[in-house]
Amino acid sequence: MNGETATERIDTVVIGGGQAGLSAGYHLAKRGMEFVILDADARIGDHWRERWDSLRLYSPARSDGLPGFPFPAAAYHYPTGREMGDYLATYADRLGLPVRSGVRVERVERDAGGDGFVVTAGGRSISARQVVVATGPFRIPNVPAFAGQLDPAIRQLHSDEYRNPSQLQDGPVLVVGLAHSGGDIAFEVAASHRTILSGAFHGQIPFRVIDTPRARIVWPIITFVFSHLLTIRTPMGKRMRAAIRSGSGGAPLLRVRLPDLDAAGVERHDARTVGVKDGKPVLADGTVLDVANVIWCTGYRRDYSWIGAPVAGRDGWPEEVRGVSPTVPGLYYLGIPFTYAFTSMLVGGAGRDARYVVDRIAERVRATAESAAMTPAAAR
Repeated sequence: MNGETATERIDTVVIGGGQAGLSAGYHLAKRGMEFVILDADARIGDHWRERWDSLRLYSPARSDGLPGFPFPAAAYHYPTGREMGDYLATYADRLGLPVRSGVRVERVERDAGGDGFVVTAGGRSISARQVVVATGPFRIPNVPAFAGQLDPAIRQLHSDEYRNPSQLQDGPVLVVGLAHSGGDIAFEVAASHRTILSGAFHGQIPFRVIDTPRARIVWPIITFVFSHLLTIRTPMGKRMRAAIRSGSGGAPLLRVRLPDLDAAGVERHDARTVGVKDGKPVLADGTVLDVANVIWCTGYRRDYSWIGAPVAGRDGWPEEVRGVSPTVPGLYYLGIPFTYAFTSMLVGGAGRDARYVVDRIAERVRATAESAAMTPAAAR
């Protein structure tokens, strides 16, 4: 073959071995369909294990299982990131899902000779009829450009790099971003450092639910609202979807709320961090902060440039309807915020979204097979 690598042929390629990709694998396997899951992590679940040490999920174990295998813990235990990572690895092993770890997909192109795709990963090519992009939105840390102008003596970490307070040097800490990660990290860091939290407040659960007995009463109600009321089919859900996808709406505080931050001594500034003056961070109200550390809890950037097809919608996210591309036949998405409901962003919502997408894949495969059966042999 003159040194060329043969192209492998697999009917459906799932890119990403997190909760979304594994849920798709469950439903594909249940239907007896041919597929493979390509995951960039060295081990399944590493993207959970590599978050900060004290991370715990906001949903209890009863809502953290994937289809076919409940999370193995007490119903109202809140799993750590490491426990979630280990659960995903066990899930894939228990169900015998065909996962290839340590395989980073470099490119997805339309197949010039047909209606499928060519997936390039690690110097190898896979020809696929369907591709499910389940890489999730939390891959490329977002740090403002002016961060590079800060005094080099200031230690900077993105929340993606933060593990625990031992990484910080002596002196005040500025945490940028008042959402889930910003609130949780600021609360933890305040135990050992003077901590300043910058960012707009976007609301909070009005009373403590997580980690309390009250969750047994309230959590089922919250789950119903997240699953059935906050969807792309309701006016309230449509508004929330637009705010979340634009990044303008922020996220309400859940486990750590304002009273907790205040009690911990966190200094809160509603003004955003917008620039640098004399090497120090500057807030929108002109306040200059003399700090030794900055933790950027500023989210992640999305990047789908590796897909060789027009995918971006008006909001910058891939154009899709419940995970199905309306413009590129055979291309699907999972793990995108608010694919169908608020729960699309939670572990517990992965199974429903995956089932819908796999149902559409099955319809496409069936239609292709019926079309081939009706085509005269001489015309094939």
